Amino acid sequence: MSGAPLEIERVWVLRGDPGIPTHAEVWGIEQGYLPEQPLEAADFAEGRLRRITRPDGSVRHLHTIKRGSGLVREEVEREIDAAAFERAWPATQGRRVRKQRHRIREGALVWEVDRFLDWPLWMAEVELPSADADAPIPAWLQPMLGLEVTHDARWRNHALAVHGPPNAPKA
Repeated sequence: MSGAPLEIERVWVLRGDPGIPTHAEVWGIEQGYLPEQPLEAADFAEGRLRRITRPDGSVRHLHTIKRGSGLVREEVEREIDAAAFERAWPATQGRRVRKQRHRIREGALVWEVDRFLDWPLWMAEVELPSADADAPIPAWLQPMLGLEVTHDARWRNHALAVHGPPNAPKA
């Protein structure tokens, strides 16, 4: 990889609502994927745009570029202002997802459980400090944990935004 910051993340499809702990922080997320185009064509020539609404009503706008596949990927993320987001957002038409994200701290890790608003789909992910780090599954999540899809590109948010969910895998 090129030396860009890394995202090390494991991902699972869930069988349904895992019963989110009451201490979870809940975010509303809208994200859209930009079509690939020449870098000189626009301020945001590739990647993802994301609008996050937090429980206190504050809103963040992000532009993210990810490269690679599987467990370890490059990720470059920068905050942008609302005006830049609104200018670029129309280019994501037809390549969007909406979800409610539940962030739950379990020891040193933060589990993120997403309920997708356009499909009956729940997914869980956890970012790790290294590729060989353990990710002990929290007791509240275990009963609904389905197949791990970390290495299955069909379950990445970009693929979901473009194609929708594939047939749910069986655990």
